[in-house]
Amino acid sequence: MSESIQRPSVAPGGLPGSPWGHVLRAAAALAAAMGVGRFVYTPILPLMHAQARLTAGAGAHLATANYVGYLVGALAGTFLPRLTRSAAVLRGSLLLLVASLAAMPLTRTTAVWLVLRLVAGAVSATVFVIAVSALLGRLREHPAHLPGWGFGGVGAGIALSGLLVLVLRGLADWRAAWWASAALAALLSVPAWTMRTESAPAPAAAPDPGVRVRTAPRTHRWFGALFASYTLEGVGYIIAGTFLVAAIDQGSPGRLGTGAWVLAGVAAVPSAALWAGLGRRWSRPDILLAALVVQAAGIALPALVEGPAAALVSAFLFGATFIGVSTLALAAGTHLRFPRAVALLTAGYSVGQILGPLAVEPLLRHGYRQALVLAALVVLAAAAAAFVLRVGFPHRMDPPGAGEAVPGGVASAGARGL
Repeated sequence: MSESIQRPSVAPGGLPGSPWGHVLRAAAALAAAMGVGRFVYTPILPLMHAQARLTAGAGAHLATANYVGYLVGALAGTFLPRLTRSAAVLRGSLLLLVASLAAMPLTRTTAVWLVLRLVAGAVSATVFVIAVSALLGRLREHPAHLPGWGFGGVGAGIALSGLLVLVLRGLADWRAAWWASAALAALLSVPAWTMRTESAPAPAAAPDPGVRVRTAPRTHRWFGALFASYTLEGVGYIIAGTFLVAAIDQGSPGRLGTGAWVLAGVAAVPSAALWAGLGRRWSRPDILLAALVVQAAGIALPALVEGPAAALVSAFLFGATFIGVSTLALAAGTHLRFPRAVALLTAGYSVGQILGPLAVEPLLRHGYRQALVLAALVVLAAAAAAFVLRVGFPHRMDPPGAGEAVPGGVASAGARGL
């Protein structure tokens, strides 16, 4: 088949009709919703501690509110699938996101901040679900690295927002950091505004009466191990994702923490595409186990070793793994063909993110090092569950809907790529 047939034609104006145009728009949406709307709180948190008199406990509560909102948004996308195909919902969510960021400096009331971070979490999840659904749905027939680069938008948003806060630290206060992040989210929303959402699913074809459809193999024990691993990862990674900059700043005053966060974002940009490539050469459970062990080491490093080198290595390892772990876990769940695998895994991951900041809140009065050690131990527990997943993992699965010919019928089989 010729290359001209394999690739969609480029629409007038260039990129919009190409797969890369869709990747860039989805990446911009993810950068705005996740990299800025969700994770800009991490580099701004030390400024709010120092300048807005935000306590460590209140900081944990703000993080939890954001993750509760994220769970609400994710569940809405799961149970109201029309939301994931609505351009109006996408655009409304982007506008609400920008407004919630811009409103943060207008008050010093913790209760209002809690509501704003709750709203930001809900609309971030809504944009995430819409963008990922469009990314995976419209690039189904394209190489796996293309959606991976789309997921890299999360890392790009982290790097850009972190760099913005790094520059502003010496020029302005915490209010300016929030307003600048709102402006950045608005800028990223411009290309995301025209993203084509996922198409409505085609009606299911009636089954051939001459084909006996095989039931899906039982994969409960492997899915149980995967669910435990991914939920524990949600607990562990979000502790680092929330408090890493504050922890580094506590041991190395200055701009090192925010600089390390920028490095984490840069490392995250290619990570999903690279981990997807490794998944074609080695089994997903093996790669998932390796990624979790590397992440645990990165999270623990600044708590055990002082100095800028340890902080920068930690940030790089964290950025290089947290998106990759999600990509690998969701791909493994899809491979196992467990009913509603992605929805269940996402729900467990979201609950883990809510529990993470609450679990370490009692430790924060002594600083952030103990919190990072606990986070690393939880991620190691996730790695242990991934090790259990390896045992007897069914690397080959019959295609869904595969059938066997019966007298008078015709054999048929179909496969859907991950």
